Amino acid sequence: MSDYKKKLSVPLECGLHLFMVVVNGKWKISLIWCIHSGFKRPSELQRKIPKASRRVLDVQLNQLIGHGIIRKITYDELPLKVEYELTPLGQTLIPVIASTAQWGEDHRGELEVLLR
Repeated sequence: MSDYKKKLSVPLECGLHLFMVVVNGKWKISLIWCIHSGFKRPSELQRKIPKASRRVLDVQLNQLIGHGIIRKITYDELPLKVEYELTPLGQTLIPVIASTAQWGEDHRGELEVLLR
């Protein structure tokens, strides 16, 4: 079934939809932030995001690679060593994520009551 096509295409004329395609995924923003914060090895990412399964993290890391947000570096040594880093495009998401996190902090009191 490699001929799978999405029923609804991504509306490329809308920047918000493009953004959502890139960051849509339960752990993608956390992965981007962790890599930005210096956690680059798969085992480090798994420890920083323990509620996510390794499989889900691998899928979302590969999606972020496909979207040009991160790059995977594989070192030619034994045991195999893998690290992730943000691309220049990925770096442009850091102010957006920081601003979004600040919004959450600014409205924490109201949101905690509403989300209980």
